[in-house]
Amino acid sequence: MDDNHAYAYVAGTLGGEALLDSHLPMLDLVEQLANDYKAMDPSDSRSAGLEYALRVLGQSYAEHPAYQQEWRP
Repeated sequence: MDDNHAYAYVAGTLGGEALLDSHLPMLDLVEQLANDYKAMDPSDSRSAGLEYALRVLGQSYAEHPAYQQEWRP
């Protein structure tokens, strides 16, 4: 369960079907991409594409009060 952290908690608490409506997979992807981006050298040719991908993924939270308009792709 430790390896699957939030997935295991949600499935164990609310049932496996709860994961179908969950944002957890997207949040994990955003976290993974953000960690890769922070570790990436700015001269890496993948940097611009990864920045754009992070902005697109984060756009689903545009209605959140802390979302900043400069984060839009």
